[in-house]
This record gives sequence, structure tokens and C-alpha cells, in this order.
Amino acid sequence: MASASDKGGQTVDLATLSAPQLSQLKKQLDSELEHLTSSFQSLRSAQARFRDCLKSISGGLASGSTEKPILVPLTSSLYVSGTLADVKSVLVDVGTGFYVEKSLDDATDFYNRKVKDLEKNLKDLEAIVTGKSNNLRVIEDVLRQKVLAAQAAQSQAAAATS
Repeated sequence: MASASDKGGQTVDLATLSAPQLSQLKKQLDSELEHLTSSFQSLRSAQARFRDCLKSISGGLASGSTEKPILVPLTSSLYVSGTLADVKSVLVDVGTGFYVEKSLDDATDFYNRKVKDLEKNLKDLEAIVTGKSNNLRVIEDVLRQKVLAAQAAQSQAAAATS
């Protein structure tokens, strides 16, 4: 007996659903999977940005040079040259446009925690995507069987009338 289970714990007997209902359920799961995949990519991108921040702290500030020129981002595509005024502390973006001054060790700890948190979230999301993908495969199989059965019944009815 085929069934699909969603996050709420509901179980639906797919054999009792009609082909249009299965198609609607398939469309809904496709939409959910698309959204979850997009979210997964966004989390991966955020994790990569936090790792880049860690590299910048360890590579760029560890040398301790205030005379070395750097590029300061004004927008995502506009940079100006500058020099570091202080290599002992950094401004950390903590979200929604708020910045906090932190020591290098505190900033490194902050970004390491963010990377670990995102790794956990990515694993959880990956498990959800895998479950939804499996449900989608089961629905597609049941839908295919129903369509083939309907075609076979239609062929038999056409053969019986001729």
C-alpha cells in the first residue's frame, strides 16, 4: 500500500486518490521542493560568506599591518582603496544592518558559531528535501500506474465495442 507522509504526520493512502488529486499533490510537492532547494542554496551561500569572513580575519588581519592597502566595499560592485586603522578589532555584521565592534578572537568565534549553526540547518533541510523527494517519487509511481490502468481500461472498452 502506497502512502505519503508530510511534516504534520498525516498519512494519505495514495491508492484512494484520483489521478487529478495525485496530480495536484505532485504539483504541490514540486513547489515545496523548489522552495526548499532554493533555501538550501541560500544557506550554502551564507555559509560560504561566513567562511570568507573567517579567511579575511585570519589572513588579512593576522599580519597586523596597518600600512597594507585594502579594498573597502561600498556596494556589491563598488570598492574604494583604504588602509586599516585598527587591526585589533573589527566590525561584525550581526544582521539587519547592525554592526558590533568585536575583538579578532570574538569575531572568529562568532563566525565559527554561524558556520556550525548553518551546517546543522543544512543537514536538517537536506533530510527534509530527501523525504519530500521520496514522497514525490512514490506519488509519481502511483500516478503512472493509475494512468496506465485508465488507458488499459479505455482500450478494453474500445475493443469490446468493436
